[in-house]
Amino acid sequence: MTEVHAVVDGPVPAQAGSGHDRPDGHDPETRVRELLARMTIEEKVAQIVGFWEKEDGEAVAPLQGEFADTGRLEDFSRHGLGHLTRPYGTRPVDSAARAAWLWKFQRDLVTGTRLGIPAIVHEECLTGLSAWKAATFPTPLAWGAAFDPDLVTEMAAAIGASMRALGIHQGLSPVLDVIRDPRWGRVDECIAEDPYLVGTIGTSYVRGLQSQGVLATLKHFAGYSASRAGRNFGPVHAGPRELADVLLPPFEMAIRDGDARSVMHSYAEIDGVPVAADPTMLTDLLRDRWGFDGTVVADYYGVAFLNLLHHVAADNADAAVQALSAGLDIELPTGDAYLTLTESVRAGTVDEALVDRAVLRVLRQKQELGLLDATFDDQPPGAIDLDSPEHRSIARRLAEESVVLVANEGVLPLPAGRRVAVVGPNADRQGALFGCYSFLNHVLAHHPGVETGFEVPTVLEAVRGEFGADRVTFAAGCAVDSADRSGFDEAVAAASAADVAVLVMGDHASLFGRGTVGEGCDRDDLELPGVQRQLVEAVLDTGTPVVLVLLTGRPYALGWALTRCAAVVQTFFPGEEGAGAIAGVLSGRVNPSGRLPVSLPGSAGAQPYSYLHPELGEGMNGTNLPATPVAPFGHGLSYTTFAYADLTVPAEVPTDGALRVSVRVTNTGPVAGDDVVQLYGRDLVASVTRPVAQLLGYRRVRLEPGASVTVELTVPTTRLAFSDRTLTRVVEPGEVDVWVGTSARRDAQARTTLTGDTVAVTADSPRWTTTDLR
Repeated sequence: MTEVHAVVDGPVPAQAGSGHDRPDGHDPETRVRELLARMTIEEKVAQIVGFWEKEDGEAVAPLQGEFADTGRLEDFSRHGLGHLTRPYGTRPVDSAARAAWLWKFQRDLVTGTRLGIPAIVHEECLTGLSAWKAATFPTPLAWGAAFDPDLVTEMAAAIGASMRALGIHQGLSPVLDVIRDPRWGRVDECIAEDPYLVGTIGTSYVRGLQSQGVLATLKHFAGYSASRAGRNFGPVHAGPRELADVLLPPFEMAIRDGDARSVMHSYAEIDGVPVAADPTMLTDLLRDRWGFDGTVVADYYGVAFLNLLHHVAADNADAAVQALSAGLDIELPTGDAYLTLTESVRAGTVDEALVDRAVLRVLRQKQELGLLDATFDDQPPGAIDLDSPEHRSIARRLAEESVVLVANEGVLPLPAGRRVAVVGPNADRQGALFGCYSFLNHVLAHHPGVETGFEVPTVLEAVRGEFGADRVTFAAGCAVDSADRSGFDEAVAAASAADVAVLVMGDHASLFGRGTVGEGCDRDDLELPGVQRQLVEAVLDTGTPVVLVLLTGRPYALGWALTRCAAVVQTFFPGEEGAGAIAGVLSGRVNPSGRLPVSLPGSAGAQPYSYLHPELGEGMNGTNLPATPVAPFGHGLSYTTFAYADLTVPAEVPTDGALRVSVRVTNTGPVAGDDVVQLYGRDLVASVTRPVAQLLGYRRVRLEPGASVTVELTVPTTRLAFSDRTLTRVVEPGEVDVWVGTSARRDAQARTTLTGDTVAVTADSPRWTTTDLR
């Protein structure tokens, strides 16, 4: 177990008890068990619920309006409290003032309740701490595009340090859902369509956040992204093999290799069984097979949804019993269902031992955090810089590494002195740079008139700074998602008078139908929203070269654009420094090095689609509708060129061994640049069908012109494991193609043979996950 010290060496020191009725057990387990033995049932239930102080109109969770006010915090917490929900991230509040309030609240729990146990404070932190004036980093799709787990670790550590300083103990990130259908609105919260990339990047985030003593929470366990037709809250009909081989591995990686301390259940129902009430998922798999010993928390209102949405529970009391029995420890954001457990225990409809099991898990976690010894009689933090130069530097580097140059007919980089027309609805809009769980789009949208609170240059401002304001004109042309074309003429005129037109298009991230992407903002097509495509085509008709810049939270069908635009630049909500990264790519100050973490689709009709498909899914002669994407997973161009040579792969590898691969990479172009070396494999003959390509490893390297480096990757054969016909995870003998390139392009290739017996993958097997992390 990772030892977590946030409260010990942070602003909430572990000190001697305050004299309240507390146990003095010598060892940690004895202590928490003695504490449990002295609890009333009311005190026990208080430890497994959260409280959310919210107001009307602050709709930042699904179906939030369906739930009654749970009363005043002071009354709710008279027996103690397990979790305090989002004290910084529900509305714009001054962080220093809120920290002072929080310290007093925690001190009141210590001094004013019988057992004196503080609450765990949790917040959203997907693209940075979700708090007013806090740094906002690129969205997870951009992390995937960067292929840089070390930088993601650095980002998460910076986020965790801010959280720890404010007295926050748990972050509700990362999202480890593997993208299955880009029509799904929550794609912008996801990392990639490849489970290994999701797992390595997600595990890196966990390590970074938890290095600062803040517990990471894996979301959404599991299957959530495989919803029918890409609809949020849709049923999931993934088979057990898809679940085991594609959807579950990132969670196993983050638990076994990252020691993630918390897991949040998915809203999904898989083949008719809601995960929140499924002991085979929450106990048998998670704890008994994977050895997870942290806490399972509810996605907001997920327990009550067993009654309200899934209809597998007669009422909230029944829902609470089902969830608790399945292994769900803590109900968030409030105790709408779990508060009924007090009466259920007294009535004998639930075994109190199940309550005790959950309470013990919470107490152990509070002990890890130092909360059982915290007195909060110190001073809360004063003014804290939540957007420091360190934050900005990390945000800038990650944004720059995540920009994907999809196509370039020689127009980029733009020479100095060109007249540039900047056109499009996302060119001069701060929110265009951020995902749906950013504080700006998630919370400030409900508070019009409140300032952003930190510096966020728009793309237009960054382009003016890069090329000179006197060389840049602007016309919005249209809104993100509107049928209004009244601005077309101005945009066409601006483009006609320029040497090049930079069209900044894409999404507006929000929630529950208020945006074009984000939670509850699904699409039934993959065309650019509104009349954006028509605006691009109108500008193309002027004959002025067009550079299409996309600020999106999902991939769109862009085959038409790739055939007509002089260049296409794809970014996935690149954060507070994203505009500068885009302008730098346009000028050549930044050499693009991002790679697509998700295929660019040919059409919505080809969905759901993933590069991890068997040959039967390629759409060959058996159908007139091929599913071929317009740009494959792993694709991305540079302003320099790279060559691969001396690919070394052993001729034979034991099925219980490791594949050690090396390849020499040379920068054969005129400028320095980063390459992402991607290693793929294909199992040629297996007992079940296997994908035509599978990412086995990757490494980001930086090379000066003419320089070379030999990249070595170690791939445990268990990374090639799959569920056989009996659903046993195995490594089978046989031939495997191995290549360096992209999922669809083989720049250097070889073949190896796995030899020996079929090997079952067990908990004692060499890690099939992140042996070298990349």
